[in-house]
Amino acid sequence: MDSHQLFGFSVTGAGHPHTSSHPTVPSLPDRLLGSLKFDIGNSPNSPFSSLLDSDTLSILSDSQEQHSSTDILSGLSPCNSSLETNNFIHQSSPSVYCRQDSQHLYSGRTSFLQDGSCSHNTKHALQELETALMGPDDDDEVTTSDTSFGGSSGSQRIGYRSRSWGHEHANSQLIRSQTTFLPSSRPSSEVTRVEKRQKSMEEASLQSYSPSNLKQLLIACAKALSENNMKAFDQLVEKARSGVSITGEPIQRLGAYMVEGLVARKEASGNNIYRALKCREPDSKDLFSYMHMLYEICPYLKFGYMAANGAIAEACRSEDHIHIIDFQIAQGTQWVTLLQALSARPGGAPHVRITGIDDPVSKYARGDGLEAVGRRLAEISEKFSIPVEFHGVPVFAPDMTRDMLVVRPGEALAVNFPLQLHHTPDESVDVNNLRDGLLRLVKSLSPKVVTLVEQESNTNTTPFFNRCIETLDYYLAIFESIDVALSRSSKERINVEQHCLARDIVNIIACEGKERVERHELFGKWKSRLTMAGFRQCPLSSYVNFVIRNLLRRYSEHYTLLEKDGSMLLGWKNRNLISASAWN
Repeated sequence: MDSHQLFGFSVTGAGHPHTSSHPTVPSLPDRLLGSLKFDIGNSPNSPFSSLLDSDTLSILSDSQEQHSSTDILSGLSPCNSSLETNNFIHQSSPSVYCRQDSQHLYSGRTSFLQDGSCSHNTKHALQELETALMGPDDDDEVTTSDTSFGGSSGSQRIGYRSRSWGHEHANSQLIRSQTTFLPSSRPSSEVTRVEKRQKSMEEASLQSYSPSNLKQLLIACAKALSENNMKAFDQLVEKARSGVSITGEPIQRLGAYMVEGLVARKEASGNNIYRALKCREPDSKDLFSYMHMLYEICPYLKFGYMAANGAIAEACRSEDHIHIIDFQIAQGTQWVTLLQALSARPGGAPHVRITGIDDPVSKYARGDGLEAVGRRLAEISEKFSIPVEFHGVPVFAPDMTRDMLVVRPGEALAVNFPLQLHHTPDESVDVNNLRDGLLRLVKSLSPKVVTLVEQESNTNTTPFFNRCIETLDYYLAIFESIDVALSRSSKERINVEQHCLARDIVNIIACEGKERVERHELFGKWKSRLTMAGFRQCPLSSYVNFVIRNLLRRYSEHYTLLEKDGSMLLGWKNRNLISASAWN
């Protein structure tokens, strides 16, 4: 059984998450706001209040001591204009008049009112009043009584106000100087209220997600990570961890690997997660045994093999020399049935040469190099009495050159891309666009047929959040199909999902740039690429279609087969999973 990148055999690297946290708006220091709040909240007569409110007079009239000053102002009001009153109230510094002038204001009030220049004297008197009120706390001075103020009662009112102003005066100049630069306490309080309200709304939103609705919870995790909301992400991930299980329902099993992928993206720990999932290349043939198990329990790989082999057999049915270039040879298992069919062809078996391309890392999963594939093909050649020649090329597909392929004249060339082409980066990763470049290289060889089998998924250039949703939807269908074939407590099922699927999932979610090798595209996009490279689509064999439909009946009624745009699409329920097409 071959190892296929669809189910986890790939070369991946550590993810580089794009996480950043937006700086929070710092609050004003408590030490700074403390005195401000005290002056405003506990001292209605603070000079700061006249600069914080547009209607100072209405504020001053709210307290008993302010009423005293209002009595004074009302005594002058018959000839006082509102403009002059404002000029007094909004002065930024006390008057320079001396104290004896202020005493003259109180003792000479009667004569002052009889003055003909009322407006001028009123303004002058108000300035002196401010001087008196802003002066040091001297009880002997500010409690001087005069009969014109109603005897002792007037004295008590002035004394009360004096003590209040005297209490404020020590910091009045500092507060005045800060007024221009500091906001009032109310905007700060409003910010605090907004932050608390937002926090409570976020907490309520987080509480609405439950491990019982794991799919919604996983989407919320991806959303928080995409928005760099790490606090919410950590809380949501903890909830998700409590709902996942590698022996649970399909969504629980898939969720276990998606959570690890999301955490790996955040922490840039892709390699560590891969090792924790036992996704590194095994030192034996275990991986291929897991792939063989997947091959048996699900029809995905068989579908790809049968569709490609049928197209090659149809295109080369009358050829005596056939050269097959396989860009993912794995163990060479795909070619067993084709070689057997060609050996039984009327008129004798053709000579078949196979160039097997495989990345150098795959030898660890095979337990040997490409020489092992050559030995297996030699056994098949002897068994079916068909001449077979094998040439192994251990390179990554983007590094392939024309000289490595050893194309000979007179051979019918068939090129096979089995769930492999999506590993080659395109223009979104490399300005050289290696994906389209590889297709142009193949086109220059003038092949008789090119077969393409790919995952029907859109994860190449899709933004991270949408990619997570796509991965969740796609692999949930895969996990559900496995659930039909193997029990949830089966150790074999756990191994298949861990070794054949988990690594792909983590790579799609956790990695970016060149380290993200799982870059699937929908058939429509592949069709555009091949058409631009100069290929023309050819129909797949109706006989192969018939054979595949019969094959699917042996698995589950939930598998679907759809013919669309000249391709065949294998799906699970309403989700298309694999596409197969042929080109010449």
